[in-house]
Amino acid sequence: MTVETKPVAAVVTRISGPIVTASGMRDAQMYEMVQVGDAGLAGEVVRLQGDRATIQVYEDTTMMKPGAPIRRTGAPLSVWLGPGLVGNIYDGIQRPLPGIRARSGAWIRRGEKVDALDTSKRWLFHPRVKAGDTVSAGAVLGAVDETALVEHLIMIPPGVAGVVRSVAAEGEYTLLDSIAELDTPDGPRKLTLLQKWPVRQARPIRERIRITEPLITGQRIIDTFFPLGKGGTAAIPGGFGTGKTVTQHQLAKWSDADLIVYIGCGERGNEMTEVLREFPELKDPRSGRPLMERTILIANTSNMPVAAREVSIYTGITLAEYYRDQGRNVAVFADSTSRWAEALRELSARLEEMPAEEGFPATLPTRLAQFYERGGAVTTLSGERGSISIVGAVSPPGGDFSEPVTQHTRRFIRCFWALDSELANARHYPSIHWLRSYSEYVEDIAEWWGKRAADWGELRTEALKVLQREERLQQIVKLVGPDVLPDSQRLILFLAEILKNGFLTQSAFDEKDMYCSPERQMAILRMILTLYRRGSDLIQAGAPLVKLQQLPCIQQIVRAKSSFGNDELEAIGTLETEMNSELDALAKEYEGKGS
Repeated sequence: MTVETKPVAAVVTRISGPIVTASGMRDAQMYEMVQVGDAGLAGEVVRLQGDRATIQVYEDTTMMKPGAPIRRTGAPLSVWLGPGLVGNIYDGIQRPLPGIRARSGAWIRRGEKVDALDTSKRWLFHPRVKAGDTVSAGAVLGAVDETALVEHLIMIPPGVAGVVRSVAAEGEYTLLDSIAELDTPDGPRKLTLLQKWPVRQARPIRERIRITEPLITGQRIIDTFFPLGKGGTAAIPGGFGTGKTVTQHQLAKWSDADLIVYIGCGERGNEMTEVLREFPELKDPRSGRPLMERTILIANTSNMPVAAREVSIYTGITLAEYYRDQGRNVAVFADSTSRWAEALRELSARLEEMPAEEGFPATLPTRLAQFYERGGAVTTLSGERGSISIVGAVSPPGGDFSEPVTQHTRRFIRCFWALDSELANARHYPSIHWLRSYSEYVEDIAEWWGKRAADWGELRTEALKVLQREERLQQIVKLVGPDVLPDSQRLILFLAEILKNGFLTQSAFDEKDMYCSPERQMAILRMILTLYRRGSDLIQAGAPLVKLQQLPCIQQIVRAKSSFGNDELEAIGTLETEMNSELDALAKEYEGKGS
């Protein structure tokens, strides 16, 4: 992007990969953006000592030599905020990848500078204020139809207030055209469709508020058992091959957030390529429109410079805050924070800082907190309700949850979806382990669920108890086998298998099962637990378990998740009626024979 630069007054004195030391930087400021070398590589000041500065460079420094010039910009690393963000694909420092490809081909040239937003495109502006109105920070000046799904609100920037002197008439304007002029205490100020904001600085809010509704993801084990509130924070830890990326993709595709920011942070290029190919073709389940019309992608793969990987999550969260300030519910998916932490470790080593556990910098907990604390449900400066939900994937080596990134992440999140290697090896997806996972949002969103399914809490608790009892019984089974157990305990093993196969597993490739509405989730779970309760009564009445297992409805119950779509709740009700009829017939057969 285009920036104004100050005269050359500094030169490179030392180079260590992405870390460069420069002299002649006495007037520089921390986190100031600079341009390094003749190619003008983007860099950021991270340490100052006298007239020397340490700079982390966001591009490849190969072939750079001491004595290369450094030009200061006098401004921190900032992102462009305005119409055109949605549907775009950026690298870690907000360079648009489609624009770079159009200019330089498939490979990003060093020092390539492309504006983050198209300043020549004209947007239809609809004013919402008039001359003489008193406005303050966050107030809406007007709106632009950014996509069919996103109405982009043009807001007064933070720290600005005054009286509207003039406002542009409805019409088409570029990002740099003046659309309003304010009389402020500091004098007249012209406003455009474009704002800029430092990525390392959180955008201001009026207050934080209580989380009251869940982020509906369409994934049964998450929505029903371990829900995430809108404005909440969650982590998905798991070893290689447990399905972190696929789970993140599912959440990004089907969650009911108004806007999605997906950050591919240090993951393999083929995984990010899959995202870039899939998302433009996917349809939003609520509107039927292309999913990219409410999505922003940030791609910073493992072969890109580590310094850009480090800043990519701040770029993503700043874009999310901008849309949150418009009163929207935004979901941020970072895949993965472990690769981001590895970038911190490499940069820390090159800065010659004292390492902490496993070589990570001592500031790792602070940096994780700074990221996750930028989520939350808030009242914006304009008085609207907005939220940012953050889901970070964690890739602990060998699936060891005791390693530093996982442990520190658990301190700052309230929802933990633990992926299990054994479940993944058994092709049980999503491989979220129901006994190692937890959510602290259950009480917060209970009222929301209660209005839609009054028995949600009871069903959830009962199902988890069945799974807990099954886990304990499995230890006995491993020692002596299932045949020594009474039918009442074998029923628990049987029903737990139905729960796992008929409810907890969910195919990301099944058109009917990839997204499950809350109503269908409850219908299926209610049917399975009715079978459990009535089965327990039958066994008490003397019926053998094998009779229950041979009922014709059993296989239909297991297949219900893929047999019936979200609009076929009546068919699920019909199946439950058939199940009850078969159970009634079995009950008559053993009536009066119980112990």
